[in-house]
Amino acid sequence: MNWYLEVLQKYAVFEGRARRSEYWYFTLFNLLISIFLGIIDGFLFDSQGFGLLRGVYSLAVFIPGLAVSVRRLHDTNRSGWWLLLGLVPIVGWIALIVFMVQDSQTGENEYGQNPKGLAA
Repeated sequence: MNWYLEVLQKYAVFEGRARRSEYWYFTLFNLLISIFLGIIDGFLFDSQGFGLLRGVYSLAVFIPGLAVSVRRLHDTNRSGWWLLLGLVPIVGWIALIVFMVQDSQTGENEYGQNPKGLAA
């Protein structure tokens, strides 16, 4: 839960680097909260698709999600522009998942110090 809150505290911070755990825990909690809000939407508003609560939540976490994704790419020594690869169906998504699961680049890179604190 701390990783999720840390990402929210860095609401629109696109500089620096993010560890794998920071990115994936944020993604996991996003998924769980979205499922929970979808269930509540279904009961309260009888919605079959994208409900009101889940829509508001998604808008609220869009910028932090984008920021942590950019920082995660920085950690693997890639520009945040690589996120645009996600616009390519299937192949782009798979490539982004591969980038996100890769280990941090050891030492310092052009985006800052390694968040793991490893020396080069």
